[in-house]
Amino acid sequence: VQLVESGGGLVQAGGSLRLSCAASGSIFSINVMGWYRQAPRKERELVAAISNGGTPYYVDSVKGRFTISRDNAKNTLYLQMNSLKPEDTAMYYCAAQSSYELSGADVDYWGQGTQVTVSS
Repeated sequence: VQLVESGGGLVQAGGSLRLSCAASGSIFSINVMGWYRQAPRKERELVAAISNGGTPYYVDSVKGRFTISRDNAKNTLYLQMNSLKPEDTAMYYCAAQSSYELSGADVDYWGQGTQVTVSS
């Protein structure tokens, strides 16, 4: 499985960005896709995830601001990010896995990452 992210960039606080992750390859094995982020000197954290059943998960810090969705016909995962804050600045990674556990240790495939920078 290959994951290719796009959509990152520089935005002012309060602005919006939409990240995309195009998946290809043996995607029939994938049950959960999600977005992780890692800021400098911080651990990678799960931001949002969505399963084949469509139930989304969000970390508390982005609830009400970010929306995860997937277009199965296009094999593409999205992350709509609104009301961005400087603390959202990080490298964002698309992830895919067969396991339904969201520990981070069960990720089978990672994208290369896309940088999101929010200026104050």
